[in-house]
Amino acid sequence: MTRKALGRGLSALIPSTVSSFSAGGHPTDGGIVKVPIEQIRPNHLQPRRHFDPESLSELAASIQQHGLAQPIVVSYDVATRSYELIAGERRWRASQLTGAKEIEVVVRQPKDDRHRMALTLIENLQRTDLNPIEVALGYLRLMKEFGINQTELGTEVGKSKSTISNTLRLLELAEEIQKAIQFGQVCEGHGRALLTITDPNLRHAVFKKVLEEKLSVRDTESLAKQVESGELPTEAKSKSKKPAPPKPADLRALEESIQISLGMKVVIRANKNPSKGAIILHYFSFDDFEKLVNILKK
Repeated sequence: MTRKALGRGLSALIPSTVSSFSAGGHPTDGGIVKVPIEQIRPNHLQPRRHFDPESLSELAASIQQHGLAQPIVVSYDVATRSYELIAGERRWRASQLTGAKEIEVVVRQPKDDRHRMALTLIENLQRTDLNPIEVALGYLRLMKEFGINQTELGTEVGKSKSTISNTLRLLELAEEIQKAIQFGQVCEGHGRALLTITDPNLRHAVFKKVLEEKLSVRDTESLAKQVESGELPTEAKSKSKKPAPPKPADLRALEESIQISLGMKVVIRANKNPSKGAIILHYFSFDDFEKLVNILKK
């Protein structure tokens, strides 16, 4: 069953022997060879969506100084005489930045896209530089494609079931919050704290507060706990307004009288000092406005 091949990981892809070429000049399966870097194209099943330029520059500097610590893994396309990445796109991109013309690769021939995706995902998920949302999407894709549960997935990628579960739950967050995690505006801890708020509107409000005030994970956890228990922090509580006292009968009668005379809505607002206040005249068309102006001019 395909599932058995998943846990072999990257170590199963990289043999210790040097690869040879067939009589037709095609690289054989397995082993390490050097190939022109421009003949390699990205993996169309790559789970990674974002490559940090600064991180790539740092990796390029390391490769330039120390060389490539681990070859990338590719497949060979006989029809186009080119290679497609299976694993190691960051190393490939960073090597390009160094100006390298060739790069060490391990040539493997996946049976199909399903097999290729498994190799790619597992290699990437075992690295530390994927953002949490990319990891969660990778986990979900593996589970769906290979029909495995969280416990089995944890065995394949070397993680506990609770770790897998907590990471997958990040996908329950709104897209806006997921993007904030992807681009480092908030971290995975913030996301987990926000997940404790069941009301989506309250969750979004707290998320905005986290961004605006740059709250720490601990502060976010505390705020989420208060919100979920109904004990909003003092500054978040809306100030209760005392209902306005009923308008005196004589003022209401005067409003109605003026409204009948002018043929438009009239509101009289009296201050606490009865000798002061305001009369508001509402118009709802240009004709009403002109009529009102003419009356006031008389």
